[in-house]
Amino acid sequence: MIAQPQRLVSRITRDTLALVLAGGRGSRLKQLTDWRAKPGVPFGGKFRIIDFPLSNCVNSGIRRIGVLTQYKAHSLIRHIQLGWGNSNPQMGEFIELLPAQQRIHENSWYAGTADAVYQNLDIIRSHDPEYVLILAGDHIYKMDYGLMLAYHVEKQADLTIGCIQVPLEEAKAFGVMGIDADGRVQRFREKPDNPDPIPGKPDTALASMGIYVFNTKFLYEQLIRDADDPKSEHDFGKNIIPSVINNYRVFAYPFLDVQSGKQSYWRDVGTVDSYWAANLELIGVTPDLNLYDKEWPIWTYQEQLPPAKFVFDDEDRRGMAVDSMVSGGCIISGAVVRHSLLFSNVVVHEQALVQDSVILPNVTVGEGARVRKAVVDKGCIIPPGMVIGEDPAEDRKRFEVSPGGVVLVTPEMLHQPLHHVR
Repeated sequence: MIAQPQRLVSRITRDTLALVLAGGRGSRLKQLTDWRAKPGVPFGGKFRIIDFPLSNCVNSGIRRIGVLTQYKAHSLIRHIQLGWGNSNPQMGEFIELLPAQQRIHENSWYAGTADAVYQNLDIIRSHDPEYVLILAGDHIYKMDYGLMLAYHVEKQADLTIGCIQVPLEEAKAFGVMGIDADGRVQRFREKPDNPDPIPGKPDTALASMGIYVFNTKFLYEQLIRDADDPKSEHDFGKNIIPSVINNYRVFAYPFLDVQSGKQSYWRDVGTVDSYWAANLELIGVTPDLNLYDKEWPIWTYQEQLPPAKFVFDDEDRRGMAVDSMVSGGCIISGAVVRHSLLFSNVVVHEQALVQDSVILPNVTVGEGARVRKAVVDKGCIIPPGMVIGEDPAEDRKRFEVSPGGVVLVTPEMLHQPLHHVR
């Protein structure tokens, strides 16, 4: 790709409206999304999943952003209001919340990804962007969208699709494309049973990241056409993209590291196993996702909390965390935490053990309890002496156990009425 002058990239990003699709439940995360949409799920000790695409926008110089919400969006909306309300309207900056609100007709929930954008066409028109960047709100990655927008302009594309290389056996969960030598998309199939491999790489497929750059007028035309089609599911991957690749300029943008040319970090934390693994990856000495990168910070809302505290240093009760990440407000009181990630305000009492686990905010682990290879949801109180993650048969009676053996624990499973539903 030809290097783009910084001024050109700045102009393109200034003329771009980003729309973050954040309305999905993410049912493969099981009970973790019983009370929150997937983009609102906590991640990485202090963030939520949606903080990553929002931070990418801000760091890329895109300051006009709409967030489309639908499923159980209260905690997500509250998080955005608290943590992302510092835009400057006088400079043309904003983050707007766009919930499903019967804008077209009664009972008009968002029927698909394309329909979600279609139902907000009047709002998009009011902002008059030259380009519309459409983002999935439920993936973990760091990406300069300015480079993708410059590539879109350079190729004189109508539509550009962000893509990654994935193992062929995993490609069934993605939109899979075939491209020519110039990067132009020749084929596109959404979640195919038999994905096409990349030529010369029989075990790898080229998959869509759910990131699209549209020329705005072209987007209008395609959404209106799709909305008038009674047979359409009104989805970008299933309907819009396959219908335009033969007659319009549709290109694939490879998400590669600028310096090394290798595949950049990207995770779809859509299952309990992948969520657990992606969180624990962060504990590594040099993880693929660098949360300490001052050049590309991840922004979020964070409570004002005291530092983490480790108390007692006796032989039989020593408060310690080894090979772990521990967030503010945590107290490790004569307990041991090994290879685990603790979100804020977690209290681990005497003689307790937490190992290979992801502990979400405001959890209490009782005295003498043992928690291994688990994801413990926000607000859980683990009773003293309880053992989790050592007996799979016993765990399945009380909790959710993933195919990979990760135990998911929620307040409801512990008969703790945190959400007070009647």
